[in-house]
Amino acid sequence: MVTRVAHTRREILKAAVGGAAGLVLGAPARSLAAAAQAAVAVTSTQQLSDDLFLLRLPGEANVLAQTGSGGVLLVDGGSAKVAETLMAHVMGLPGGGPVHTLFNTHWHPEQSGLNEVVGKAGKTIIAQENTKLWLATDVTWSWNGKRFQRLPKIAQPNKTFYTTGKLELPTERREGVPADSVIQYGYIPDAAHTDGDLYVYFPKQNVLAVGDVVSGEGWPVVDWQTGGWIGGIVGGLQRLQTIANADTKIVPGRGPVLKLADIEKQAEMYRTIYDRLSTMLNKGRGPTEAVEAKPTKEFDAQMGNGDEFVRRSFESLWAYLSPDA
Repeated sequence: MVTRVAHTRREILKAAVGGAAGLVLGAPARSLAAAAQAAVAVTSTQQLSDDLFLLRLPGEANVLAQTGSGGVLLVDGGSAKVAETLMAHVMGLPGGGPVHTLFNTHWHPEQSGLNEVVGKAGKTIIAQENTKLWLATDVTWSWNGKRFQRLPKIAQPNKTFYTTGKLELPTERREGVPADSVIQYGYIPDAAHTDGDLYVYFPKQNVLAVGDVVSGEGWPVVDWQTGGWIGGIVGGLQRLQTIANADTKIVPGRGPVLKLADIEKQAEMYRTIYDRLSTMLNKGRGPTEAVEAKPTKEFDAQMGNGDEFVRRSFESLWAYLSPDA
């Protein structure tokens, strides 16, 4: 297979999203190939099925790509700073091509960094309605003062839903396509990470992408500022168990692919932590006392230092159960 190489950022993105050739004549072919290889080399790829690929860039959230003759569907798009690298890699995948659909599993910048490129190309950006609302709002995290500016309108999701939805890919709009080849997606209303979390399920491949509702490496961020809370982590993990089965490949927001048994184990762990923190809240304790009590102590060897997670989780209990505290 011969791969054509676009050698500027604008041309790579235009080709990957809109299908343009994106070549400038006269550039040294050897230099262009080396530049493209350098960009792609920082990306690891895991093939989950004939047409599904997990893309992992250092320091970035997972990206799931489905390829086909109609183009590429992405679940999450990384941060804006890796757009060029990601798109170069997407174009080079087996069956790769222009992006026709992008899912935002929630509003965070490491999931929505490709929105502006996809939106300007006139392609589809799908998100739960709450995610669109957050992407149209300036957000400040009160615990560290970090500010997130709203996305321009062209970069905001242009197809939203409230509960569930189905998507037929361009390559599948023909007679005789089995029903299980249609992609299913749905809202995770438990507010595990934010209040706009969604899942994307590929029944034919039995692959379930869940964003940061599940963490495959380390403790998750409990973004209570936009609706997430420790009780929602427990509820979200329990909900996912009703969608997945023992053979499902579960793609978390970060880290390796998981199985149902991993989700079940995580649900038990977070339930234990939730119970401990709830007991402390009911006794009138505060976040600092919760951290000092080390409610994650038997899990820290596997998950890492739990102090920040405990503090955010306790604050999320305040937000949900004692909003006037």
